[in-house]
Amino acid sequence: MTAPAEHPTQTDLLRRARRRTSAAASAAPAPGAPAPAAPGPAPLSHAQHRMWLMDRLGQGGPRYHVPLATRLRGPLDSDALATALTTLTTRHHILRTRYGQREDRPHQEAAPATPVPLPVRDATPEAATALLHTEAARPFDLATGPALRALLLRHAPDDHTLLLTLHHIAVDGGSLPVLAAELAALYAAAAEGRPSGLPDPELQYADHARRERARDDRLAAAAAARAARLAGARPLPLLRAVPPGTPERRAVLHTAPLTTGTLDGLRRLGARHGATLFTVVLAAAFAALRTAGGASDLVLGCAAGHRARPELRRLIGLQVNTLPVRATLPGPGGDPAFTEVLATVRTALLDAQEHHDVPFDLVVEHLGPAARGADGTPLLAASCDLVRPPEPLALPGLTARAVDVDLGLAKFGLTLLVEDGPRPRCLLQHDPAALDEPTARRLHTAFSDLLTAVAADADRPLSALPGERLTPAGADHPAVTALLADPRVTDAALHHAEHGPALAFATVRGPVAPSGAELRAALRRRLTAPEHLPLAVTLLDRIPRRPDGTLDPARLPGRPSVRAHLPEVLDAFADLLGARPSADGDFFRLGGHSLVAVRLAERLRTGLGLPLTGLDVLEQRTPRALAALLADRAAHRRVAPGRAGTRPAAAGTVLLTGATGGVGAAILQELLAQGRPVRALARPESAHLVAGAGVEVAEGDLADPDSLRRAVEGADTVVHAACTFTEHAVDLAAMRALVEGWRGTGGFVLVSSVDAYGRPAPGEVPEGAPPAGPLSPYGRAKLDCERILLDAAAQARGPVSVVRSPIVWGPHRRLRDQLRWGATGALYQAALAGRPILLPPRDSGWSGVGWVHSAALARAVAESAARAPGRVVNAVSGHVSWADLTAELVRLLGSSSPVGDGPDADPELLRPWRYRADALAGALRPEPGEDWRAVLAAMTAATAPAQ
Repeated sequence: MTAPAEHPTQTDLLRRARRRTSAAASAAPAPGAPAPAAPGPAPLSHAQHRMWLMDRLGQGGPRYHVPLATRLRGPLDSDALATALTTLTTRHHILRTRYGQREDRPHQEAAPATPVPLPVRDATPEAATALLHTEAARPFDLATGPALRALLLRHAPDDHTLLLTLHHIAVDGGSLPVLAAELAALYAAAAEGRPSGLPDPELQYADHARRERARDDRLAAAAAARAARLAGARPLPLLRAVPPGTPERRAVLHTAPLTTGTLDGLRRLGARHGATLFTVVLAAAFAALRTAGGASDLVLGCAAGHRARPELRRLIGLQVNTLPVRATLPGPGGDPAFTEVLATVRTALLDAQEHHDVPFDLVVEHLGPAARGADGTPLLAASCDLVRPPEPLALPGLTARAVDVDLGLAKFGLTLLVEDGPRPRCLLQHDPAALDEPTARRLHTAFSDLLTAVAADADRPLSALPGERLTPAGADHPAVTALLADPRVTDAALHHAEHGPALAFATVRGPVAPSGAELRAALRRRLTAPEHLPLAVTLLDRIPRRPDGTLDPARLPGRPSVRAHLPEVLDAFADLLGARPSADGDFFRLGGHSLVAVRLAERLRTGLGLPLTGLDVLEQRTPRALAALLADRAAHRRVAPGRAGTRPAAAGTVLLTGATGGVGAAILQELLAQGRPVRALARPESAHLVAGAGVEVAEGDLADPDSLRRAVEGADTVVHAACTFTEHAVDLAAMRALVEGWRGTGGFVLVSSVDAYGRPAPGEVPEGAPPAGPLSPYGRAKLDCERILLDAAAQARGPVSVVRSPIVWGPHRRLRDQLRWGATGALYQAALAGRPILLPPRDSGWSGVGWVHSAALARAVAESAARAPGRVVNAVSGHVSWADLTAELVRLLGSSSPVGDGPDADPELLRPWRYRADALAGALRPEPGEDWRAVLAAMTAATAPAQ
């Protein structure tokens, strides 16, 4: 719905006239145009290349998003803000740059300047947190750009929150003050209808990247020297190995206040010894880790900028490098005073800073296998930094306050931080896969106490300062113990064959069980001893055992056959790594790195016609394991890449979209259990997740209508369970393509959402009731997709059904994210953190959330596919009041959150309606384990951080 038009005042009319004058002036050639970059594509800088590789390997994502959120109070001119953002991207090409690839080399090229969208959404301040988090985490497509997007939340006419989300490939910390200052000046100019008066940028980032690449020979020689400086160093003893291909690394943050007196004492200590405050903090980090881990030779990372030259100071772009600082702590008897540690660290830091322009990725290439420990732990898995609280985007005429948007992701296994601001803090961030929670908590306390102690007396030896030797939990779990610790595994065994590596076998539970490859990837994350990692994990219906309970190897299936693909894998290794390895040669020890993994996967995927990604290469690591993975995928592959629809489909084939998601995976299991032949739509890189007996893979994407038309060709029934959630134009185009291509005699089922009802009147909502505003953008998109299908039904195209579901709960990893987002996610996050929880007043009537178990939804969808009712129906397992849900979350998480109620509760919790689900009541009848308390217990156990 659109807001009612407001009558413009004389001031408004004058402002618009000035803006038109300013726009006309800017359209003509005039001073103030941005500095032109050299024409044509440019290479990526080394820092950008690292970001691009992370994105290609699936290791980037929100971890490298830079969200800037500001609460703005006062008369905000949103038109002027949109104009300012557009002008900003016109001036700085990097903000509208796309990253393509020719052959095996990436390049960057600025897209034409176009207006920057500034969507405005009404939201209460309480609901803003979840909306900001969702928007900040939304993926970027580096190939299409741009690397900046904006969102404006309107809380009241004079109260807004502005969110700018940028990708790290386009900005760094030094860029943000430049961006903020220019945005303020451009906003003021646009609001007043005048030129900004900003000087032209002296340089575009693409030219900076060209200059850096012109020095590659010198940088390569310098990188070799830096690698020699790191030769013989070992990873931090405290940290466990985390596979280099792990796509999501959750972060846990520990904080403790520091007094201003402590920070002043640290500054005075630095001044006495010719060191900056950061150097003192870095020395304290070395000291704390030396005591905790027992090693004197340590390497920590810190950030360094490249803004020494004047023309670079006003340049927006990624000009940061990671410096590895290696220090061997001195002292007679191995017990140096802190002042000696400070002197050693100061020398090591100065040495590293003299080579701040040597790209770290080149250093890693020269180190080769020495960049990782024997178990795969990176040499540089811990970092240290001195940070400031985030600054707001201050706009003229408005009061501004920075809003923290923490995406909860870790770039390093461990980071020690000191925040220098009005309220100084000591922080420790860690990836729980690399360092367990109790050990991290004790290390944080030791680091905080050590900072306070050396600020008062830095002459004491380390043995007299706070700290203790720490032994991480679970450092040497054998494979079977690690498998049995997984709640999805019911039994496990390990078999050591007479020759070759060990094989693991497991039985699993749940309607959407993990694959053997997923379990092996989980083992790699948990096991630190490489000899404990089996070649493969094979899933069995039952582990064969002797009468005494011991494993019976005679009844075990053999190891995966690798003969079919091992020669091709060995050839690819040899060509790309320069030497032919043994079948068990380690990818990293052979000199492999991320870009080689991408190339290796592309070569094998193209040559063998099997799904494979760079992430698979990084996880499997040896030719034998990679060949076994390919053999497993070949055994289940039904259709070569891109060939779905080129041969007749089996009678009664169901085309299923979204099969790799949580809802789609449950529907796939249900259709297969009923014996229905299924054609599953999947991207090439995820096709192996759905391939199996009874499944034909149709490789395609919602954004590629041609692939959808090929996929739907010959299918009897369509179950459309996929959507982008955010790219509504893509969702609508995909819906049209599927409906237009559908020619089957079976039904067409759209899995929709109760969001399409909007906010109906309190009470029961009958199936198919008309929508009531306001609708969320997601609800509007679902409603539009429904109308496309129902219009087709009106034209007698065939039987159709729209199945609307509420929040979906279930054991699939994608569904567990339901506990992180939206109103339910806000309650979960508050209970997890022990924060107070405020619910709607008890006297306001029932308020809660509808939910459906994924398996029940799958049964309902399958029933609708078999006898499409030709209308809108609901799939709702039940409803839970916020009071009951909160009480259960607090109990399951062992939370200390106090729970109250009152009129100041988040308005998003005011949901006083229940959805009728009459047509599908039989299919929705709960089976054992599908009650809401049981499924919530399983979901919280899987999502809560490690303790």
